[in-house]
Amino acid sequence: MRRTRMLAAAATLAVAATTAVAVPAGQAAAPKPDTLAKGLIAPLSAAVDDDGTAYVTQNFAGLLSRIRQGKKPKTVYASKNGNEVGGVSVFHGKLVFTETKSSGEQMPIKSWVKWITPKGKVKTLANVRAYENKKNPDHKVTYGIRGISAECAAQWPTADFGPPSYQGLPDSHPYATYQVDEGTVFVADAGMNAVLSISPKGKIHTLAVLPAVPVKITAELAQGMKLPDCVVGMTYYGEPVPTDVQKGSDGKLLVTTEGGGLGEQMPLGSLYSVGMKNGKVKQIVGGLFAPTGLAVAANGDVYVAQLFGGEISRIKHGTTKVRTYAKTKLPAAVEWTPDGLYATTNVLPPNDTAPPAGKLVRYGG
Repeated sequence: MRRTRMLAAAATLAVAATTAVAVPAGQAAAPKPDTLAKGLIAPLSAAVDDDGTAYVTQNFAGLLSRIRQGKKPKTVYASKNGNEVGGVSVFHGKLVFTETKSSGEQMPIKSWVKWITPKGKVKTLANVRAYENKKNPDHKVTYGIRGISAECAAQWPTADFGPPSYQGLPDSHPYATYQVDEGTVFVADAGMNAVLSISPKGKIHTLAVLPAVPVKITAELAQGMKLPDCVVGMTYYGEPVPTDVQKGSDGKLLVTTEGGGLGEQMPLGSLYSVGMKNGKVKQIVGGLFAPTGLAVAANGDVYVAQLFGGEISRIKHGTTKVRTYAKTKLPAAVEWTPDGLYATTNVLPPNDTAPPAGKLVRYGG
């Protein structure tokens, strides 16, 4: 998910929120959260170690912070080049995170998955952008309006929405990581539109390309977005934009997708299962409003942070019903622990001059 995209979406949040679908009332309301840290700059990802130590990325500040209860956040990594730092995960003390370098136009141009040794040395596990430049896993996927005529395409507002139709482009923005026992790291790459697996030696493999998101262009949608009349009735296929990856109770991976640029204006996000061995993709639920984080409880319940839906939702194990767990402003990351559900909230500023207001909170178990 590109920085410019997220900031633009935050500025239009009030408009976008009016299109959100109602989510059924949940089970018992979530307990009042405890605030563990505040004043964070875009805390878009978080991880919690076995001892309760939390790690939070302050993405736009290029920081990875360690947070212990009752203590101020401590920086464990700071990008020397102002790169975005995100996608943190921790497994028995092993810290893994992502780093993305952008151009002056805030377009991602380089990206890596890195890890921190027990002695605090930072090492690169894999050069993700180099892999994307070579493989471009979604290059065969056509996004936009498939089969649009040249005459209609000429009327498309390219300056606002990009080309009317295009193949998957080289673009990598690793947004989330997840580690498993044998040392493999799974990556949800929001730019690549794919889920990757990275071996302990840094070899990258494309596990799955997530499906494009079809949106029927109605007369109302065309009018609201100032699209030409010739596209009414056609289907626009948006990029899926994977945002988080975790392991589900059935042994398959769970992956959230935002739903592309339109997914910041309406609830087009989804939760998918992905086979860890065969990469088979299956949609579990749709209609989510910019889901950016997910967590799996010990009982198999799934928690999803809907960034622009203004809530953390719960999907009970064995069901596909999305119910409200907690209403909160701009939630991004969620992590389940025996001590309760950790979450980052208020993660995006309303404008460039607003002071950092991101929080790490915990809903008691």
